[in-house]
Amino acid sequence: MSGEAGERPGVVPRGERGATAVTDRVVAKIAARVAREALSRFTESAGRVPPGRRTPHVSTSVRRAPERTGAGRDAESAAGRQAVLGEARMHISVELGYPSDIGAQCAAVRREVTERIRAWAGMEVPDLAVSVERLHSAHTRHTDRERVR
Repeated sequence: MSGEAGERPGVVPRGERGATAVTDRVVAKIAARVAREALSRFTESAGRVPPGRRTPHVSTSVRRAPERTGAGRDAESAAGRQAVLGEARMHISVELGYPSDIGAQCAAVRREVTERIRAWAGMEVPDLAVSVERLHSAHTRHTDRERVR
């Protein structure tokens, strides 16, 4: 064995290890899936939205966390907190059934996306806008027109 006593073979020193990076596309896919799951719990609304329009559209911008010094990393790991890889700012457009509780559905999307992006991607979500792009009702579902006048 080569190396000093106490040094494990094959272990890369902390300062020379790579970094984890999560791209915009990955964060957008996670957010779209979580938003779809959150909306599926509202059965009265989900039944009115046509199948091709149930996937929310997500636009996101990811900013990596600034590099920290070794002392900052040790202090954070000592506190037992999860390392934050950066922050994601998002806009999610959804289509909902009408009539339904639109506010509750948007709040559920906002809450669950924020929690899961933090857990799965290790990112904070300081800015998340949820907008309703279209409402679908039972009256407009089988017509050729886009909207009822």
